[in-house]
Amino acid sequence: MSITLARLADLDELVPLFAGYLDFYEVPAAEPSIRAFLGERLERHESVIYLARSIDGLALGFVQLYPFFASLALRPAWLVSDLYVMPAARRDGHGEALMNAARAHAEATGACGLQLETAKTNHAGQALYERLGYQRDERFYTYWLELSR
Repeated sequence: MSITLARLADLDELVPLFAGYLDFYEVPAAEPSIRAFLGERLERHESVIYLARSIDGLALGFVQLYPFFASLALRPAWLVSDLYVMPAARRDGHGEALMNAARAHAEATGACGLQLETAKTNHAGQALYERLGYQRDERFYTYWLELSR
């Protein structure tokens, strides 16, 4: 297994993984829309994406990070926006390796921490995050305001 920083040249492998991620959350999207979205993030350096690959180089999963500022800490931080591993490759350490790459990136950039959200039903993800030292926030609620397109 290897973890590599994704580049624009990796879009052909990244797009089907991201489509799988969206399917997991029951959010269908056309591959051209996914390609445009990820391509813009990479071109504009708005996100950092790491890819997990098998020994033979097959892309099996990814983690996507977005920078933000933690106002209460007065420091930069990173949002773990997306983590996905293909179902056939789960429980082989790829998710943990991707999360460790995210942590290493955050530490290397001087961030004060990593933040993430996951579905209440994603028990496997929750177990991974808690095993890696993430703590569920009991002080704050997350809210969302849907805006028209």
